[in-house]
Amino acid sequence: MMSFTFTGRIWEWRGPSPFHFVTVPAKQCRDLQGIAKLVTYGWGMVPVVVRIGGTEWKTSLFPRDGRYLIPLKDSVRRAEGLAVGERVTVGIEVR
Repeated sequence: MMSFTFTGRIWEWRGPSPFHFVTVPAKQCRDLQGIAKLVTYGWGMVPVVVRIGGTEWKTSLFPRDGRYLIPLKDSVRRAEGLAVGERVTVGIEVR
């Protein structure tokens, strides 16, 4: 349905349970907002397949403050040797 690639920085949300994210750039977020109503399953979550390096996984983009966040599983960060603050190339396919 839609796919794109971008480079973004890994950051950590330090809540009760820490999570790691990459924020989708503004232009791609505007494009996603155009199709979100067709694919969302609730709360504006957008189901996607994400690829970083040799690791691919299914997840959902989190809407936040007009942007979308990609949650990075610990298993993905370990498999790719990723750390907070690193820039990564991310491929996204909306399904």
